[in-house]
Amino acid sequence: MNIYVGNLSPEVTEEELRHVFIIFGEVTSVITMNDKYIGSGQPWGYGYVEMASKSEGQAAVIGLQEKSLRGHVMKVVEALPLSDNGHNKLCHSKKGRYINLKTRQR
Repeated sequence: MNIYVGNLSPEVTEEELRHVFIIFGEVTSVITMNDKYIGSGQPWGYGYVEMASKSEGQAAVIGLQEKSLRGHVMKVVEALPLSDNGHNKLCHSKKGRYINLKTRQR
């Protein structure tokens, strides 16, 4: 199960995030998003944690709601899968809503 974790402090490391989730089960991957591709490396304040099973992931989502990490209350929700067929490409926005990337007007 893939989990979106938002409102992270800029100081939170991937290893630190792994330790928060591992008490709920096996963590298969952790990634914190940043501007490494444009050179600044500035953290974006969110990331993704992948748990080995859906039941462990659901326990983590429930158990970590409204929990604080480094002074920031985390937003923890199940991440939506990305579609390979071009339909229903949704992503989580910083305002806590999902937006459709395919139909979004600029």
